[in-house]
Amino acid sequence: MAALGVVAFSLTFPATAWGLEGFGPWSLVAVRSVLAALIAGGCLLALRVAPPERRHWAGLAVVAAGVVLGFPLLTTLALQTSTTAHAAVVVGLLPLTTALLSALRIGTRPSRTFWIAALAGAAAVVAFTVQQSGGALTTADAYLFAALLVCAAGYTEGGRLARVMPGWQVIGWALVLCLPLTVPATALALAHEPVHLTAHSVAGVLWVAAGSQFLGLVVWYRGMAAIGVPKASQLQLAQPLLTLVWSVLLLGEHLTVAAPLTAAAVLVCIAVTQRARG
Repeated sequence: MAALGVVAFSLTFPATAWGLEGFGPWSLVAVRSVLAALIAGGCLLALRVAPPERRHWAGLAVVAAGVVLGFPLLTTLALQTSTTAHAAVVVGLLPLTTALLSALRIGTRPSRTFWIAALAGAAAVVAFTVQQSGGALTTADAYLFAALLVCAAGYTEGGRLARVMPGWQVIGWALVLCLPLTVPATALALAHEPVHLTAHSVAGVLWVAAGSQFLGLVVWYRGMAAIGVPKASQLQLAQPLLTLVWSVLLLGEHLTVAAPLTAAAVLVCIAVTQRARG
């Protein structure tokens, strides 16, 4: 389940790049959130799911702030000036960030081997980022690093909640919780940003809404609940490599030698983290 989530997430950046061909960044984020919330809300209503207990709403708010609002907005802003290949490898730091927050929030205690492999993957990502930016961080990198923090918080809290409620309900209620913000934001953004509908832009926004924002997170949280947040998070080390493949096939981007080498290096770390004992 967690691996299926990673495959879904790996298409997010290329789909976002497609969406930006017809939507402004604020419109794209708002529209994707509303569409995903409509899908999730429809499922909750059709199955007559009772609202979560009051003690779970604070955690759902963290999920909403991290994966529904924060990460999509920050990465969309970054992709205005960054290639999907560069953004994908920077986000390769997400597994380590999630594992660290999980240790602090949930009290998980992975082994020393796990941390060595996770740190090795993170070091490769940092080296790539510095090399690509000529030794200085860009504005896009600042957006991406901020996105790492808010997304890791949302993943950690969602993984914790998925132990006590189905994963699809975790992201479903988080999306519905955001509707009072995303509906007016959609109207405001569409009024100020021009929209030029094309096949690419429509396909992009539909994927980031249904695939990345809802279905991907459904299987992702289910997987996290089954194998634990740290181990599931390290499967995302494969996400940069998959996104690099999509960026070439779907966007026609040309990769530097450093990008696939870095992605391959962090991919090797997955085998170590998955075999490491907790």
